[in-house]
Amino acid sequence: MTSHNMTWISYPSKSQPFTSPEQIEAIIASQNIISRFMHCYIAFFVPTGLIAGICILTILIRNHLQNRRTSLDLLLLHFTISNIIMIFLSFTVITRPDYLTTTHLACSALSFFFNFAYFNSQYVFILTLLTLLLERFPPRTALCRATQRPIVCFGLVLTWTFCLSLTQAVLVGTDGYHQEALCQLDPLFAWPEYEIIKFTFGFGIPSLLQILCFTVLWAKEAPAGAPSLQQHARAHPAVYALGATGLICRLFYNVMILFRTTLKLQGSIGTTKNELVMNIAEIVLFCESCASLVVVLCFHKPCQDEVLKVVQKCRRKTRASNHLEIPETATTHQSGSQ
Repeated sequence: MTSHNMTWISYPSKSQPFTSPEQIEAIIASQNIISRFMHCYIAFFVPTGLIAGICILTILIRNHLQNRRTSLDLLLLHFTISNIIMIFLSFTVITRPDYLTTTHLACSALSFFFNFAYFNSQYVFILTLLTLLLERFPPRTALCRATQRPIVCFGLVLTWTFCLSLTQAVLVGTDGYHQEALCQLDPLFAWPEYEIIKFTFGFGIPSLLQILCFTVLWAKEAPAGAPSLQQHARAHPAVYALGATGLICRLFYNVMILFRTTLKLQGSIGTTKNELVMNIAEIVLFCESCASLVVVLCFHKPCQDEVLKVVQKCRRKTRASNHLEIPETATTHQSGSQ
């Protein structure tokens, strides 16, 4: 693959000389919107996502140490770690509407870790769907039984995601690593092949596999003795909710990734409006990581049970403290009347 000269590309808000009042007003409005989205994400989604992620890790690791683990628990633990990494990497949006200023090499490194977490969460979720599929339709071959070994599956997923992330790091560009650049986790100065491969292997293929798994789960008749579809859905509501949330949020982001590729192939840097929508899509993607952790905490049975236990304990303590305060108040009134 020949090297691409991407030195011409830049952000519309950083390159164009704005002279007319309309252009200046448009850039100010765009930056205000990006800033508001960023502040809402940092203020609400990040704390919620991190708290949910820490709770999930605590519950699932404790269950693992107490030998109360299942394959689904281990997969969701892996999924949670990937999303927590994505949340920490999302702190790069704090500078918006400006961009993180760093070298090409540092930006490539950030992009590598971001893509590793991104691809990993996608393929771990597919592995989760396959686990549910094999649970509803018991395996009959040695190959299907091998897929139920979590360590082997994790090794395959990690190897695959590492190869994809390394390929993406190469497609960021191999020239001028010492030069400074404005950095996003999906760098603007990356080659067009970067976005094409990311869309294909990070959204297109995983989405088709997810749709295929859900179609088989819903359409294929289960063998005798297997739980009904309604019972199966009630037993694993978190997986179905994660599928819907991820598909909606990542669709928007990947459509914008492809649109940015189209602009690169046309030799255009786009408009400030294009830049605004791309920034919003990036923040929506990070919101999906936070929302996914909340879904796991609220709908995955072991996590849900622990949350309910904590809520019940808090209610008991509140009631006990209220019962203690009432007699003290009554005694005070009696002594005062005497």
